[in-house]
Amino acid sequence: MENLVFEGFKFMLLGMGTVFSFLILMIGAMNLLSYFIHTFFPEPLPKAADSSSSKTNKNAKVAAATAAIMHHQNAKS
Repeated sequence: MENLVFEGFKFMLLGMGTVFSFLILMIGAMNLLSYFIHTFFPEPLPKAADSSSSKTNKNAKVAAATAAIMHHQNAKS
């Protein structure tokens, strides 16, 4: 009986060690791939917003908020 328990623990440790080793290798491979991707394909820097386009965006936001308020007030009545 003791031999079967010992064999069970041995197989359990072998299986868990295999899974742990695979996960460590996978994390290392993912980090290495991430390093290469960021090195050779960097993300482009965002463009600086023009003052005219930011003013237009602000006006559009104000117009949308005003329209939403007017719609809500008309829906109440």
